[in-house]
Amino acid sequence: MATLHVSVVSAEGSIFEGEARFVALPGESGELGILPRHTPLITRIKAGAVRIERANADGSSSGEEEFVFVAGGILEVQPGTVTVLADTAIRGRDLDEAKANEAKKLAEEAMKDAKSDIDFAKAQGEFAAMAAQIAAIRKFRGK
Repeated sequence: MATLHVSVVSAEGSIFEGEARFVALPGESGELGILPRHTPLITRIKAGAVRIERANADGSSSGEEEFVFVAGGILEVQPGTVTVLADTAIRGRDLDEAKANEAKKLAEEAMKDAKSDIDFAKAQGEFAAMAAQIAAIRKFRGK
C-alpha cells in the first residue's frame, strides 16, 4: 500500500513526522482529505483539527490516529508528501479544554471592551481560534 510522509511543524518546532495512509484537515474552502499520490497543492488552512491515519512499515493502516490542533497556516501537498506549516500547533493529547474556554471568555470580553477596530479584530481572531480549539477538543475526545 502507498503511504504519505507527513510533517506538521510550527514556529515552536516539529509536532508530527511520520508515515500515514490518510490526512484530513480544515482547508480555507472546506475540509480536505489527502491520500497518497494526491495532485500537488498549496493552500491556506484555517483553525481546526488535523487528523492523521498512521501507517505501518508495510503501508497498511496501523489503526492509530494522530490528532493535532492548528490555528491556521499553509498546506503543501506533493504526490508522496504532506507538509503542514502551522501558525500554532498543539498535539491533541496536550489540549486543555478549561484553558481554551477561559481564553475564549477573555477574548469575548476584549471584543466588548475594544477601543479601536484593530483591538476588536485582534480579539475576534483570538475568539475564533479558541472556538475552533474547543470544537477540535470535543471532536478528539468524542464529546
